[in-house]
Amino acid sequence: MKARHRALRADLPTAIDLKVHRALSWLDRAEQETEDEDTRFILLWIGFNAAYARRIDESFSSEQGRFKAFFRKLVDLDEKGRIYAVLWSRFSNEIRTLLVNPYVFPDFWRHHNGEPGFADWRARLEDDRRETLRLLGKQETREVLGPIFERLYVLRNQLVHGGATWNGRVNRDQVRDGAALLGRLLPAFIEIMMDHPRRDWGEPFYPVVQA
Repeated sequence: MKARHRALRADLPTAIDLKVHRALSWLDRAEQETEDEDTRFILLWIGFNAAYARRIDESFSSEQGRFKAFFRKLVDLDEKGRIYAVLWSRFSNEIRTLLVNPYVFPDFWRHHNGEPGFADWRARLEDDRRETLRLLGKQETREVLGPIFERLYVLRNQLVHGGATWNGRVNRDQVRDGAALLGRLLPAFIEIMMDHPRRDWGEPFYPVVQA
């Protein structure tokens, strides 16, 4: 992909050129990280953030809103079905295990932290799993990305905000699965962006400027 980007960049709008360049730099570093899954996941998340983040004045009310808008555009432009191919090929591996893992399910933590109304988190987890599998079977790619990235966002928060021990033995499954899945999805996202450079992918919040 870096070679493709180099071939295209003279004709790319400045904003997407910078987004893709930054995302690819973090993806490349993540792919070199073969032993430290914590670091690999964080590097991949930074690459994902480089691709989807927009200026604050363009943002939506929440991070989830930004995800949804980004996924909507990606899926609408994914003529080759790259994203669905990744989701389908990884269902029996990372996706299946992430969907049943309570430690990346937001409602589990809401209940654990004493927030009322989430004592039924187990039923919610099962309902969410069933609905996601139903949507996957119907090739509702955009709707499937939502619950998957909800899990990945919980994992991101655990690692970035110090809610986990580096290379700890507890709850290793979600780190391994999250890194593996994001490592397959991020290249698909970047390819679609390069396929459609004239679309509005937003302006980077931190462009290259001189003071």
